[in-house]
Amino acid sequence: MKLNKKQAIYCAKYMEDYYHHFDRIDDYMRSQKMGQIAEMPVCLPGCGPEEDLFSDFTIHPDDMEFELVDIGSSRWLDYISVISSHLISRSVPGRIVQFAVFEKNTKKIVGFIRLGSPVINMKPRNEMLGQVFTQSKEAARNFNNSAAMGFTIVPAQPFGFNYLGGKLLAAMCCSHELRGVMNKKYGMNLCLFETTSLYGSSKTVSQYDGMKPYLRFKGLTDSNFVPMLDGDAYKKLKDYVEAATGEQLVDPSDSSKKLKATIKVIGMVKMALKGEPELARFNEVIDKAKGLTERKRYYISNYGFKNFIEVVNGTETELVPDPENYEKFHMKNIVEWWKKKASNRFETLKNDGRIRTEMEVWSGDKEIDIIR
Repeated sequence: MKLNKKQAIYCAKYMEDYYHHFDRIDDYMRSQKMGQIAEMPVCLPGCGPEEDLFSDFTIHPDDMEFELVDIGSSRWLDYISVISSHLISRSVPGRIVQFAVFEKNTKKIVGFIRLGSPVINMKPRNEMLGQVFTQSKEAARNFNNSAAMGFTIVPAQPFGFNYLGGKLLAAMCCSHELRGVMNKKYGMNLCLFETTSLYGSSKTVSQYDGMKPYLRFKGLTDSNFVPMLDGDAYKKLKDYVEAATGEQLVDPSDSSKKLKATIKVIGMVKMALKGEPELARFNEVIDKAKGLTERKRYYISNYGFKNFIEVVNGTETELVPDPENYEKFHMKNIVEWWKKKASNRFETLKNDGRIRTEMEVWSGDKEIDIIR
């Protein structure tokens, strides 16, 4: 696919007009989110997904019990869409398990988790493993068979604020019980769980801090990509490019279609404007857009195994439990660990009169603090 100079200048100006609205990554994410909310069906009062979210903030953490429930992909996505600050992909390539976390006594949902196949490139992980997993197809298969990534770890709010809900969900992802679900479903030998913070440079802390031995900070990711166009802005540019070239921009069956299309258009514009004065301005626009993204904080869990690196790298096959930590990764012990932290949090907020009671859901009629 190729653009002529006139078409490339149009695309360059279009992308400049799109990205210049955003000074920070939360501006960009809020715009994306509001576009998604505008496309969601309107529910009658008292009938929306938020009615099933945890809302009794008089309950002490000591009186709570939890269970992971598979509520089906469609229902899971409806719920997560109204509480998550970032867009959740409906289709995820590779392995996937996703659950709603229910508080048993109230039968209400406190949050959502989704685990899937790890992304290919992750600088802190590459340094930790020595990039052994990239050296052959066999090594890559072994890595994929022993590692999983937490893509969605989102508490309902204000459950997250009042009770450290994010820490509860993150620790559950590191449990032997959820590890067993992945192993059974996909025949894995899971021993490495990884996730990243939603934000990096705009916050000095993360909900995953203070979670040893369940999660440990291992460094910052690289950040050198352009945020994708989304919503109506994406559709208009896609339609223009396809009409101009007479070709399909991306295969409809591809995953990450919008990201691939955005990258492809940038490449086409640069090719068409090579040697032209307009290219310098376009490069400035793209560099500014890249500046919206952040180096995220990278965390791992070894599920309480001493030799997880050797197993991930394929030099050993039998996992060796760490006698000091292995038992801590059972769900019962995880919940007890959380109750101590959540109780301190809840009691402090209660004494200070700072318990939040208003449900935070994306409805389009109010602003939500994305960077918490």
